[in-house]
Amino acid sequence: MKKLIALLFLAVNIGFAQQAETFTKKLETAKAENKNVLLYFSGSDWCAPCIKFKKFIVNTPEFQTFATENLVLYNADFPRQSKNKLAKEIEKENELLADKYNSKGVFPLILLLDAEGNIIKKWEELPKETVEEFIGKLKK
Repeated sequence: MKKLIALLFLAVNIGFAQQAETFTKKLETAKAENKNVLLYFSGSDWCAPCIKFKKFIVNTPEFQTFATENLVLYNADFPRQSKNKLAKEIEKENELLADKYNSKGVFPLILLLDAEGNIIKKWEELPKETVEEFIGKLKK
């Protein structure tokens, strides 16, 4: 039983540590790897189009393969349920990102940025393209 509790504690801490990577670190990675950044604003536990974007685009094998080779991903998430609360550092950074890029509060808002944080392309709703078409637009 003690081993099970220790494993659960470790799993939770690993998941939390992965969640805690900041946008600033993502930009540094993009600069170092000469990649663009896909920043998307979501409400992961309340916004149906956001959930669909993640499920039908971001989490697909085709997109994951493309993203691994070409992009740095950052999800500026704004969950409402307390069980999905983000670390304060991430929450604060997401709010600053919303002030800079999403002052209208559009969800989902998907931005393709260069490594300096400048907007290259913008989607202000769930993309209507297929995964392949969406990837094609990211390549242009």
